[in-house]
Amino acid sequence: MAAIRGRDTTPELRVRSLLHQLGYRFRLHRRDLPGSPDIVLPKHHTVVFVHGCSWHRHPGCRFTTTPRTRAAFWESKFRLNVERDGRQISELRAAGWSVVVVWECELRNIEALSSRLQTIGRDENRP
Repeated sequence: MAAIRGRDTTPELRVRSLLHQLGYRFRLHRRDLPGSPDIVLPKHHTVVFVHGCSWHRHPGCRFTTTPRTRAAFWESKFRLNVERDGRQISELRAAGWSVVVVWECELRNIEALSSRLQTIGRDENRP
């Protein structure tokens, strides 16, 4: 597990590149925010988390698998990941941030993901 990176993963780099192509400017891994979000768009008061389907248990995704060895350990670890994610998202929303979660499997359809990301900051409550 030491080889598993928490930053600058391939999915995260692809999302950052896509956001940049769409004209968004952002900050990375702001440690002063709950969960140290992968991407922070301060102008739009929005954070983006790029989640791996397996690690963060994407509901209904075929890539959400559990290792056969030490299954109890992994189930516990994954459950704690999901609980922590929920807690961090709640804290961010309570602080007034919009939260976008991009799942790793969504990167297989860049057009659909691009359409979804283009809606960032287009809230009817904002100018």
